[in-house]
Amino acid sequence: MVWALQYVDSGLAALEIAAQPLVILILMRVLEGKKIQPMSIVGVVIGIIGIFLLVSQNQIIGGENTLLGMGMIFMCMLSWAFASLFVAKADLPSNYFVNTGFQMLSAGIILITSSLLIGEEWSLPTQWSSSVQYSLLFLILFGSILAFTAFNYLLKLVSPEKVATSTYVNPVIALLLGWLYLDEQITTQSAIAAIILLTGVYFINTKKKLMLFSRFTSKRS
Repeated sequence: MVWALQYVDSGLAALEIAAQPLVILILMRVLEGKKIQPMSIVGVVIGIIGIFLLVSQNQIIGGENTLLGMGMIFMCMLSWAFASLFVAKADLPSNYFVNTGFQMLSAGIILITSSLLIGEEWSLPTQWSSSVQYSLLFLILFGSILAFTAFNYLLKLVSPEKVATSTYVNPVIALLLGWLYLDEQITTQSAIAAIILLTGVYFINTKKKLMLFSRFTSKRS
């Protein structure tokens, strides 16, 4: 994701990642044979329409290597979805901080190896500006340790596609922060795509409530 952001605006990246619940639903159907509820199917269709509106903008896909960045983000989504299904059922240590630590340690080794293979330049954190250092510290504490541990915890209690709806708020925040601090443009089509996409994910998240309501009404009738 971080690598892809050199080619893709943060708002676009967050909006694309907001389709994560849709990807998990499809994998649950393909890999586990679970039936997708009608309201979830509606949510998937709406989400696909939202993604299409998002990526079809000429001012977004016209940039150099933008499609490469978007392709990398999609691969991240696919691997994240597959791993979420695995973690939800795997026999892992009961300590969720240990689970998070193992995953981050493995990821760190992979990223260091990849960085060396593509010849990236390295620098020490002491050479970075204070704003970068504070941002890194914030991401380590809140974005990684707390958020990722909570994600692993919820995967054992809630269906994976519902846990993935943690991405609801990401597009809105990313678009606003990108506009506020990075002078990124929020187009009308981006705003419409965001509304449509989040509406699709909303349908996925509310399917159980709708099922309970239908059962209640059928009993009364």
